Amino acid sequence: MIQTENGPALAWVATDVRQVPLPKVPATLKNILRKMTPEDQKIKADNDRLEGEARAFCLVRIRERGLPMKLVDVECLFDRSKVIFYFTAENRVDFRELVKDLVQKFRSRIELRQIAARHEARLVKGLGVCGREICCATFLQNLDRVSVKMAKEQSMSLNPEKISGLCGRLMCCLAYEHETYLDMKRDMPKCGKVIQTPEGRGRVTRQNVFEGQITVVLEGGKEITLNVTDL
Repeated sequence: MIQTENGPALAWVATDVRQVPLPKVPATLKNILRKMTPEDQKIKADNDRLEGEARAFCLVRIRERGLPMKLVDVECLFDRSKVIFYFTAENRVDFRELVKDLVQKFRSRIELRQIAARHEARLVKGLGVCGREICCATFLQNLDRVSVKMAKEQSMSLNPEKISGLCGRLMCCLAYEHETYLDMKRDMPKCGKVIQTPEGRGRVTRQNVFEGQITVVLEGGKEITLNVTDL
């Protein structure tokens, strides 16, 4: 059990205990209140049932009121001080009457929170094209801005299906790995540059960042592969 800005909440240990120098302790680190107790388990089970009931009721009311919104998730705070309904929508939605329905039904503070596509993927979770659970649902804390330029600099296909995540937006790993790619490519000749090789002058056509190699087409048309360290 930890203390958060929304009150007490259950959390699961994800790593082994380790010593961290005080200056490196994250400012956002939460205080541990206690280990989970049997009573905490009972409260969690009750809250899970409430979330399921709230989700079903909200879906019905959204449909009956014809609201242009998609319910993504429902979160009941551990102390039941608030129930949060996460949803997506193309535009702003007037959900005041829906809030009244929910307050009347559950007799609790109600918050309807509109979220973006990336936040939806973080809540729903799933597997990326790499076969691993999507980054935003595991270790990525901040969803940084991602640009097509990052995909170009990583020599990736610009086919939207190849560089888009489950959310339909550019994959977060493009931003997460961007600095690493820039560091690895810093000493590599750029594509299109004419360089002198042991076999003569040629133009760089491809870069293999992981192997530290480039492909060069010589003036005579011959294609060769070179290690950057040999230049």
